[in-house]
Amino acid sequence: MQNTSPYRQDLRRAEYGDERQPAMRAFFEKTAPLNNVQKITKPMMIVQGHNDPRVPYTEAEQMLAALKKNGNDAWFMMAKDEGHGFRKKSNRDYQSAAMSEFIQQYVVSPPLK
Repeated sequence: MQNTSPYRQDLRRAEYGDERQPAMRAFFEKTAPLNNVQKITKPMMIVQGHNDPRVPYTEAEQMLAALKKNGNDAWFMMAKDEGHGFRKKSNRDYQSAAMSEFIQQYVVSPPLK
């Protein structure tokens, strides 16, 4: 919530809870993906719009760095001309192709470990 644009914070608080309340803040800290990255053991693909007003791109970059530090396979795709969700056909097409390759590599023909 602290990295959410100020104009969106009240909307998010109504949806998720108010992080200014100690119990809610503790819950958010306990469940935050970045604070639980050590539990992630499967490959992950992160897709992010650089202009996303809901989830700042820096959150995705932090998760990518934490996954890689943990030794996870992680793919990262950021569209500099998108927000929350890809709207432009060229970006959606590229995302679909990348996701197909990711699925082929890690689901259809996973590496032996």
